[in-house]
Amino acid sequence: MNALELRGLTKHYKDFTLGPLDLTLPGGTICGLIGENGAGKSTTIKLILDMLQRDGGTVTILDRDNRTDLVHTKEEIGVVLGSDGIPLCLNAVEVGKVMAGIYRNWDAGDYTAFCRKFDLPPDKKYKDYSAGMQRKLCIAVALSHHAKLLLLDEATNGLDPVVRDEVVDILLDFARDEEHSILISSHIVSDLEKLCDTIAFLHKGRLLLCEEKDALREEYALWHGTVAQLAALDVRVYGKRVTPYGAEALVRRDAMPAGAELAPVSIEELFVLMVKGECAE
Repeated sequence: MNALELRGLTKHYKDFTLGPLDLTLPGGTICGLIGENGAGKSTTIKLILDMLQRDGGTVTILDRDNRTDLVHTKEEIGVVLGSDGIPLCLNAVEVGKVMAGIYRNWDAGDYTAFCRKFDLPPDKKYKDYSAGMQRKLCIAVALSHHAKLLLLDEATNGLDPVVRDEVVDILLDFARDEEHSILISSHIVSDLEKLCDTIAFLHKGRLLLCEEKDALREEYALWHGTVAQLAALDVRVYGKRVTPYGAEALVRRDAMPAGAELAPVSIEELFVLMVKGECAE
């Protein structure tokens, strides 16, 4: 069963249009949603949660339309939207009591364990937490009611590298179950590169591509040469960078002539160069 299906999802604003988006998230997989500020990542997640009214298309969560049986559907979704959603006046213990009244499957033991793992002071009010501590508490809540799908918007933002690495390990462990899936957006592409099975690139509201991470690394590569050699390349260039020391271009491996010297491309380089190529068109 697919955890999430977007078909023709569209949202129009005065100066911005998202979509139409087509995206499938199979059970047991993690998809990273990458895009520059304003690309539409947060809008996409809010449309999935029916927090915004869509202008077209459909959203199916765990085989149910996101507008039908919403209470039951939300029971099976863990959500982190920045640091939003938790009353500022509550401490971690009080948050746990409130969530126990909201979620039928609330697991107080798991919640306490996550709070301890993240070194969250139990008696300190949420408003007095640092931004990173607030994010950790939101993650603890999302993971403590046996959700099948996690929707995480910039969930690792504001966390130090050690805690980010811990969170990545926790999410990988969560997704080992075939019934568990994650859609996560982040500016920290290195985290997504370690975490995700599939990468979706959003740029100015358009989905540039959505493919398996390993397939992207196999399909694309970096070509290096002179500016003159770049101008003479007889293949499609998806993005380029020119410096006083030469030029590099993002190309498809199968389009290059035999014997061409190519270097592997990271997901971050792939995204940056592809966005630059789109902006140049």
